Amino acid sequence: MGPYTPLLTMFLLSWWLRPLQGQQHHLVEYMERRLAALEERLAQCQDQSSRHAAELRDFKNKMLPLLEVAEKEREALRTEADTISGRVDRLEREVDYLETQNPALPCVEVDEKVTGGPGIKGKGRRNEKYDMLTDCGYTISQVRSMKILKRFGGPAGLWTKDPMGPTEKIYVLDGTQNDTAFVFPRLRDFTLAMAARKASRVRVPFPWVGTGQLVYGGFLYYARRPPGGPGGGGGLENTLQLIKFHLANRTVVDSSVFPAEGLIPPYGLTADTYIDLAADEEGLWAVYATREDDRHLCLAKLDPQTLDTEQQWDTPCPRENAEAAFVICGTLYVVYNTRPASRARIQCSFDASGTLTPERAALPYFPRRYGAHASLRYNPRERQLYAWDDGYQIVYKLEMRRKEEEV
Repeated sequence: MGPYTPLLTMFLLSWWLRPLQGQQHHLVEYMERRLAALEERLAQCQDQSSRHAAELRDFKNKMLPLLEVAEKEREALRTEADTISGRVDRLEREVDYLETQNPALPCVEVDEKVTGGPGIKGKGRRNEKYDMLTDCGYTISQVRSMKILKRFGGPAGLWTKDPMGPTEKIYVLDGTQNDTAFVFPRLRDFTLAMAARKASRVRVPFPWVGTGQLVYGGFLYYARRPPGGPGGGGGLENTLQLIKFHLANRTVVDSSVFPAEGLIPPYGLTADTYIDLAADEEGLWAVYATREDDRHLCLAKLDPQTLDTEQQWDTPCPRENAEAAFVICGTLYVVYNTRPASRARIQCSFDASGTLTPERAALPYFPRRYGAHASLRYNPRERQLYAWDDGYQIVYKLEMRRKEEEV
C-alpha cells in the first residue's frame, strides 16, 4: 500500500455517502412539513373545543333556570295528582258506605222464565231446585283485596289453576280463537320477565272459541265451533261442541254437542264467548244464553265425566252489560260493567238450591283496575278469583259468609 491509499479511501467514502446525506435531508424536510400540519390541525381542534365549551356553558346557563322552573312545575303536578288521588279514594269510600246503607235492588224479574214457562229443548231437569252434593253453604261477603300479577298476552284470554289437581301449575289460554295453551310449573315462574321460556305448550286438536274454557281434574274443558256452528250456517247453526281434553295424555277423551238451540253470547260485553264453563265445590257448570229469551242468562249443571247436562235453570240475571260470571257453592254470580269500561260489580246472583235469596245476597264492587274482565275463574280450594283484565292477570281474594247470615 502506498502513501496515497488513505486519501483514496476517504474519497471513495465521501463519494458513497453523498447520496445518503441527500436522502436524509429530504426525509427531515418531509417530517418537518408533517409536524407543522399536525400542529396546525391541533391548533384548529383546540380552537373548536374552546368554542364548543363556551357554547356549552352558554347553553347550560340558559337551561338551568328552565330546569328549575320545570322541576317546580313537576312538583306542583305531583302534589296535585296526590291530592286528586286522595279525593278519589275518599269518594270511593263514601260511595261504598252509601252502598252499604242503600244497597242496589237485586235483579228480580217475574216472567215465564222464572215461573216455569217453556224453555229450550235439552237433557236433564229444568228449573227444579238443585240438591247440594256437599255441605258448602257460603256466599260472597266482599272482594277483600286485589293483586296484579303481570301483563301477558292480548286483551282477552284466561288463566287459572286446576282446583282438583295436586300441583301448582298455572294454565294460560291467550286469545278467543287459539289452539295452544301455556303451562307454567308454578306461579313464580309465570311472574318472571321472560315467563314464556319457562312454559310448556299444549296444543289442542280443535281451536277453542271465546274465553269460557276450564281446567278441572286434569282435563281441559272447552267449546269449539263445529262445522255449521254459530255464524257458520248449516244444520248445527248456533250450536257449540264441548271438548274434554286430557292434559297429560294430550288426547280428546270425550265430546258432546251442547243441548241448547240458538245459542247467543251470554254476556253483552263479551261477544266472543258463547258458553262459559265454571267449577265450584259442587262440580262443573255452564253459563249460556239462547235466542228464545235473549234478555237473560241460563245455567246448567254438567257431568264432568260424560259432559251430559244434569239440570238447567232460567235465571233472572240480564245479559245486558254483563261481562263475566262464576259459580260458588251452587250460586251463580254475574259481574256487570259499562261501555266504556268502568268499575265492575256483582249485580245479580242466582242460587240453584234456593237457599240464598236475592235480597240477602251481597252486591260488592271490584277494585279499580285497567279495563273489563274477559274471564273470571273461581278456585274453591283457595277461595280466589283468577281474572283476565285487558291483558293483565289479577287475583281477587274473597271474603265469605254463611248463606243464612244477613248482609
